[in-house]
Amino acid sequence: MSARARFVFVVVAALAIAIGSFTSRRILAADAPAKAAPHTPPWVELITIDGSINPAVASYIDDSLTSANTDGASALVIELDTPGGLLNSAEKIVKTILAAPVPVIVYVAPSGASAASAGVFITEAAHVAAMAPGTTIGAAHPVEQGGEDIKGAMGQKIENFTATFARTIAQQRGRNEDWVEQAVRHSIAIGEREALAKNVVDIVAPDIRSLLTQATGRKVQVEGKTVTLALADAAVRRIRMTPGQQLLNVLADPNIVYLLMMAGLIGLYFEFAHPGVIFPGVAGAICLLLALASFQVLPVNLTGLLLIFLGVGMLISEAFVTSYGILGLGGVTAFVIGSLFFIDTSKTDLAVNRNIIYGAAAALTLIILGIGYIVARERRNRATTGAEGIIGEVGEVREAIAPGTPGKVFVHGEIWRAVSADALSPGARARVQSINGLELQVQKA
Repeated sequence: MSARARFVFVVVAALAIAIGSFTSRRILAADAPAKAAPHTPPWVELITIDGSINPAVASYIDDSLTSANTDGASALVIELDTPGGLLNSAEKIVKTILAAPVPVIVYVAPSGASAASAGVFITEAAHVAAMAPGTTIGAAHPVEQGGEDIKGAMGQKIENFTATFARTIAQQRGRNEDWVEQAVRHSIAIGEREALAKNVVDIVAPDIRSLLTQATGRKVQVEGKTVTLALADAAVRRIRMTPGQQLLNVLADPNIVYLLMMAGLIGLYFEFAHPGVIFPGVAGAICLLLALASFQVLPVNLTGLLLIFLGVGMLISEAFVTSYGILGLGGVTAFVIGSLFFIDTSKTDLAVNRNIIYGAAAALTLIILGIGYIVARERRNRATTGAEGIIGEVGEVREAIAPGTPGKVFVHGEIWRAVSADALSPGARARVQSINGLELQVQKA
């Protein structure tokens, strides 16, 4: 038998043995169920939301529910601390939780945390709602730009929709419908003890272990089926955001977006004012693109954005146009007003901090006017390099010059062909009047 035939025989024999072994295992497993894989201990998946409610958070919760269901978690615990956020993101999260394939526990924690505005809807949508000592929940009234109540028929429409949305969630989970409606209509907020007494939440627990112990034995409806929670001894596995979700979560902060936009505008302006520096232009372009990407996440008011650009344009013009301060004053005014209207707060309760707006307005004004002043001053100065820098320089005649007869002049470190209306002997001093190609027009200095 050849070496190749022996090799094929060995391979076929090994495959036959492997298949036979696998088949025998399957048969033994079917005949002897007592030898099945040991039971996996119960565990829960824990995620933390510490910040605004936005598309990144909605994606985070959706992915976590999918992984919890796929990996066999007994429940998903959401540790929540939020000032609110985008209403459409909250609606998506509520829809996800109500249709969750595993029990969801929302835990407002740690002490000092709050579930405000959109956080109320997320907490009430959970199968089990819990709070830590020293936490608050409430203040879910919709507002318009600047934080004022939305007036007129539109305000009434938005308020009625949000109140009905909140009541529907509370009714689905058997909680206090009247209170959640008052939280929307009158922006009331309560602490954990009052929330427990009024059936707004189900549990008050100082930590995760106490929460899981108190949740054990509760019956919840998951996809139309009654599930009894058994979480007292469950292990806790923490799941974090992906890098992409973390970046999107950062870009959903109006203050960060606003500062990125300011940095982008300043960087690009500096690059245009001083071509060739490169770094400010590159950094400014990156910052501006990140800010533009976040406009897909935040409800940016177009009028506010245009006012900001108009203000920056006026400030730049002030550095080059004599307007006696009118363009500068108008630019600052347009910039500040546009910044206040930058985020459409009828769709979110997040806004740019006013201290940041005023600080950015002052800094942007000083930087743009300062750079403009430097540029204008440099443009007024006489050129010192290139061909233009030779005009006005005084050189030494190296070869005699007569009217109509050119000679040579040493000027600016170089020897030039020169003509003059004056007779100039070698060694005389000559001042450059003009330059024509490679020939200088000089006169006696």
